[in-house]
Amino acid sequence: MLERFALGAQVALHPQALLMTLLGVAWGILGGALPGISGSIAMALLLPFTFGMDPAVALMMLAGVYVGAMYGGSITAILVSTPGTPGSAITVVDGYALHQKGESGKALGVSLVTGTVGGIAGVAILVAFAVPLSRVALAFGPPEYFAFGVFGLALISSFVGRDLVKGAISAILGLMLATVGTDPFTGTPRFTFGSVDLVGGVAAAAGMIGLFAVSEIFYQIAEGVDWERIRGRYTTKLPSLVELWRLRVATFIGIVFGTIEGLLPGGGGAIASFIAYNEAKRWSKHPEEFGRGSLEGVAAPETANNVVTATALIPLLTFGIPGSNSAAILLAGMMLHGLQPGPALFDRTPHVVYGLFVGLLVANLFMLVLGLLALRPSIALVNVRRPFLLSAILGLVLVGAYSINNSMVEVWIVLLTGVVGYLMRRYGYNVLAMVLGFVLGFMVEANLRRSLLISLGDPWVFFTRPISALLLALAVLTFAWPIVRRVREDRRGVPKLAPELTHRAAR
Repeated sequence: MLERFALGAQVALHPQALLMTLLGVAWGILGGALPGISGSIAMALLLPFTFGMDPAVALMMLAGVYVGAMYGGSITAILVSTPGTPGSAITVVDGYALHQKGESGKALGVSLVTGTVGGIAGVAILVAFAVPLSRVALAFGPPEYFAFGVFGLALISSFVGRDLVKGAISAILGLMLATVGTDPFTGTPRFTFGSVDLVGGVAAAAGMIGLFAVSEIFYQIAEGVDWERIRGRYTTKLPSLVELWRLRVATFIGIVFGTIEGLLPGGGGAIASFIAYNEAKRWSKHPEEFGRGSLEGVAAPETANNVVTATALIPLLTFGIPGSNSAAILLAGMMLHGLQPGPALFDRTPHVVYGLFVGLLVANLFMLVLGLLALRPSIALVNVRRPFLLSAILGLVLVGAYSINNSMVEVWIVLLTGVVGYLMRRYGYNVLAMVLGFVLGFMVEANLRRSLLISLGDPWVFFTRPISALLLALAVLTFAWPIVRRVREDRRGVPKLAPELTHRAAR
């Protein structure tokens, strides 16, 4: 093992490899921060440039993009309420609240430091447990994926405050949005209203940009947010070591759920970040701060996102099964250079595999350095007069939406979901619950139908398999516990949150 690491370090620390990794991280941060250009798209754009490169160097550069995009997505999530990547959607809740309170530097600093810790922890898990954990991934079939999706949907009871009915309606709207497109089993178009452009469904990036960014712009314009009152309060002050130490539990929770989701195809960090946020709130000593600017609410999801960048490579390298969209692009890069994933990859080309491992460590360190350098200019960019800022963000968002598929359809989707998001904010519905339903909709529906086909329509298939039964039981407990806790608080006469605080948390 040590000999292979020495070989990998020799490859990864070569000047050309270091330069390509640095460029990859820088492009990833930029791509993650631009609305509509997620990590996978940024990697895909860079893929043609890897022709002629050494395979190990090419994979290191693509991995650097993957790592950088995770932090880049949190920059816009915190500063302009626009998640650059799906995994940064939940970071908007507390990250943007911290920015509004003037603690932009702390929010970005926590995202950067805990993301780096998560990335390094993910690499350690990848190296130590790649083969054993890959067997866990094989234990998941359609019933387990369905149960995992239901477990994720159960989190709405933690996000919606006391109005569970409006929260449930919001989640159902998200599930309905996820069904637009082609039926995954019959191939029949549904809810496309005769539009060929909607046959492929609603792009996740377009839906999230509209629900978060555009709806926030509409809300601030319509409600006349008092910008001058807070304009001079944004600071670049970083979190102290004591504050970072207090985030150790939230960081550990992010590592656990980032590892779990990295093994499972399709999430890309989004599900892990939602679950990590919920569990961090459950185990926090100050759960009342979540939704109003909690550093723990930033640390847990950002740690989970960055753990996924490494753990998603476990099923990729051992079985050729990508755990996320970005991992799928990395798989394309491997095949482009004649590398076949599988157990033999570790023996035949150890310099490539262990060069990638060391390269991931280097990429996380580069992310820390570049993130610190970009922190102050990023805050300065958004600390301008509100009319200029909102118009610039809207223009950037619409350009980013168009770039998703080079189509005006995504632009209209962004504007339409922006109007829907504004109306939801205006009348007390929960945008986050809708996003959660949108993210998990396909996973829940597709695996429910697959499971019933396998079992010939017998619903007991979900309860006779240990993993799915356990996940469904956890889903019930996760959904019921916040309700039980609120009932107890009401009986004890615990005062309710002020209406404006409840509304802010819902936003």
